Amino acid sequence: MKTVNIGGVPEHFNLAWYLTLKNQEYKNQDINLRWHDYPGGTGAMNKALRKGEIDMAVILTEGIIKDIIDGNPSKIVQTFVQTPLIWGIHVANDSPYETINDLKGTKAAISRYGSGSHLMAYINAQNNDWNLETDLGFEVIKDLDGAVEGLTNGTADYFLWEKFTTKPLVDDGTFRRIGNCPSPWPCFVIAVRENFIANNKPDLETILEIINNTSSEFKDIPSIDKTIANRYKQELDDVQEWLGLTEWSQELIDKQTVMDTQKQLHALNIIPEITDYESLTYKL
Repeated sequence: MKTVNIGGVPEHFNLAWYLTLKNQEYKNQDINLRWHDYPGGTGAMNKALRKGEIDMAVILTEGIIKDIIDGNPSKIVQTFVQTPLIWGIHVANDSPYETINDLKGTKAAISRYGSGSHLMAYINAQNNDWNLETDLGFEVIKDLDGAVEGLTNGTADYFLWEKFTTKPLVDDGTFRRIGNCPSPWPCFVIAVRENFIANNKPDLETILEIINNTSSEFKDIPSIDKTIANRYKQELDDVQEWLGLTEWSQELIDKQTVMDTQKQLHALNIIPEITDYESLTYKL
């Protein structure tokens, strides 16, 4: 049986993977798919892909594009979630900051450099016409628990993270959300190490076929809203709102989207150059 290691964030977006694993759908095809949670997000997964600790990752579009350009030996093989990620902009509950513009010149908590929380801080700054050189500061906090600690003790001032994941922390008074910053591109793609693609294409195709069968019918699974609410400790109303906003994909990300994403990252000096579509993607 072929062992395949895959990484992703332990969030509701990835429940389809959990369900297919629970049903042993990969083992039934002689594939031992091993899921690894990465609470640290995209930056941690990029590092794991580079080191060969995982073969595949369900990862933020902007983060993997930047890291492939920086030398990550991987390719995007499919979009996983087509809709944008809605990043909540959070401060500590007792913070003096009331509006997004109050955050100008303060310090953003980021999971690590090159992560989604890092790159989206630039997008938020651009959206609000801040000076990218002088109005942005960063504090590395590793993950959501680190963000709670950093915002509570004042080592960082604000934190961008997916708004439904952080909603329980808003509800319990740990954070206040003072705004939202949707990503200007599809949020999650599936990236695979190049040497894995070269040597295991049939297994990869089987894995994608299984997950796509589930993701394409995900919203029709009986009581899926209650399952998500219970598993991820979220309010049912919030889960239903999230399901209404979210669309999965079973297709490779298109050329125009990749180019538009690169143009924005390049304009923010996050990537040094715009590269061709074929350097970033692989069509199975």
